[in-house]
Amino acid sequence: MSVYIKNHNGYIVTKTALFRRFQGAATGGQPLSATANQFVDKIDPFSKRGTSRRRRIVNSSRYHAENEPELVQLPLIKDTPPNEQPALVLQKLAQCQKIFDFYDPVAQLKSKEIKRAALNELIDHITTTKGAIVESIYPEVIKMVSKNIFRVLPPSDNSEFDPEEDEPTLEVSWPHLQLVYELFLRFLESPDFQASIGKKYIDQRFVLNVGHFENFLLDLFDSEDPRERDFLKTVLHRIYGKFLGLRAFIRKQINNMFLSFVYETDSFNGVGELLEILGSIINGFALPLKQEHKVFLVKVLLPLHKPKCLSLYHAQVILPSLLFHSVIGLLPYP
Repeated sequence: MSVYIKNHNGYIVTKTALFRRFQGAATGGQPLSATANQFVDKIDPFSKRGTSRRRRIVNSSRYHAENEPELVQLPLIKDTPPNEQPALVLQKLAQCQKIFDFYDPVAQLKSKEIKRAALNELIDHITTTKGAIVESIYPEVIKMVSKNIFRVLPPSDNSEFDPEEDEPTLEVSWPHLQLVYELFLRFLESPDFQASIGKKYIDQRFVLNVGHFENFLLDLFDSEDPRERDFLKTVLHRIYGKFLGLRAFIRKQINNMFLSFVYETDSFNGVGELLEILGSIINGFALPLKQEHKVFLVKVLLPLHKPKCLSLYHAQVILPSLLFHSVIGLLPYP
């Protein structure tokens, strides 16, 4: 049975035809021999499974299409008059919204380098320039961050992935993604950052948009890449600290994710990181303890000791349990 999919130009092609195109590219445009074709068709199914994800992501609409013009090298911010710098920052943030295909190591190298350099320059500018964070850049920073990090996480290459035995699948676009996370953190941590302005753009929808096609901040904790989860942990902690109006919502959604993990999926990569955040939150609980926090202890925290994969996050789940004990003692549940 033929499987029809869209190529990057929007035309409907068969999966076989698209695969043959990749074969042609690999052989310099020369068709494969009948023997080679038979060999490809009989390729080891495990290898086939490993490449299916790569092909699916390469054709994703997230990527900057190859037929679009290359990014243009803009002047350096430090070489620009101060009154012109805000406009140049906005231009560079717009450039950094472009997403590139890192599965093809030779595609659009110039544009990839321009974006990498722009991200590094923006990080330096926000960190070292007093007054760099003006009101006009708030929506553009959030838009750029959203374009880069909010995405559908691909399924694991290995359906029988064992976190204790197997190596995780690392994010191939990390050279850019790491800098985007770093820029967002510097933005949130800057003395010039104003939560009163930021709350217009960093809201409940930013943290978790249920039912949306793409994953939002909390969903990304299921990333297999531990480097990304570590950045997410710090980002969420900064958001929790700066936006008081989001605190109850964040706690509730983390609780929901834990309940889903314990009673439904039995699989979630970011349990340990979310528990580390909760450890810090619990340490700041005021006495007498709210009913919400008592319910969390009994209905969420204790059941997290049940899953078979407890060993993966045992150290992290022990800390909040001990904090509950040290702060409030052995609490009888009414």
